[in-house]
Amino acid sequence: MKTNKVTIHTLRAMKESGERIAMLTAYDATFARLLDESGADILLVGDSLGMVIQGHDTTLPVTLDEMIYHCRAVARGARRAQIVGDMPFMTYQASMDQGIANAGRLMKDGGCHAVKLEGGAQHAELVRRLATAGIPVMGHIGLTPQSVHQMGGFKVQGREEGGRERLLEDARVLADAGAYALVLEGIPSPIAAEITAAIAIPTIGIGAGAGCDGQVLVCYDLLGMDDSFKPKFVRRYEQLSMRIRTAVQSYVDDVRTGAFPSAAESFTMDAKPAAQPDAPVYSTVANK
Repeated sequence: MKTNKVTIHTLRAMKESGERIAMLTAYDATFARLLDESGADILLVGDSLGMVIQGHDTTLPVTLDEMIYHCRAVARGARRAQIVGDMPFMTYQASMDQGIANAGRLMKDGGCHAVKLEGGAQHAELVRRLATAGIPVMGHIGLTPQSVHQMGGFKVQGREEGGRERLLEDARVLADAGAYALVLEGIPSPIAAEITAAIAIPTIGIGAGAGCDGQVLVCYDLLGMDDSFKPKFVRRYEQLSMRIRTAVQSYVDDVRTGAFPSAAESFTMDAKPAAQPDAPVYSTVANK
């Protein structure tokens, strides 16, 4: 497995060489460590946490402070992957100054290496200003979850008349403005492939087909943490919801019957030499 730190230059080189980019969401240090050690190139601290962590129906309630909190946690767990923090709803739409200040907070206080913001050509000047200020920006077009009410739901984009042309223009404008990568979400495969071929920066697809330079999934979806959620574009590589239930039920049964804890999992009154200090019961450092 590669060990060199992933940067915006790494990702550009991967596109140029035809090496696919693997991106996953992460929301805490433990998942960040596991995903990072398993080879993920990018960890997206997505505002999707509003749905998969907080239980909301949309991403709209997520605040900047909450994003900073989760970015900090992920930053503590990752070593190799690039960490990208989502700009939440209404933290950059009101004004240029607001967007620059909030993106700066997300990087400075959250510890991420780049920010992601949703929307096309209308945000080109903000992308340009952020890039000039030293803040790498990942764009996001197509199905943009923060616009769910405007779109009338989580619907595939680009099928409407003029949709293909609009998406291509958005992609070109964002790339020209200085975005270093672009998420393509909920876009028909032929359009996503055309966008990928038309711009020099990497594209990361989610529900956009195999023609993108990379792919992203919500880690909880990949691991099958929610039995009720199975959109067309998700492939479940595990069924952890069932395995977690089985493990917890076994624990509950063992507690009820007295099988847990056993003697091996309990402490005794055995004497120790006076000069020997007590060993710690649990050490987070020792267990890393």
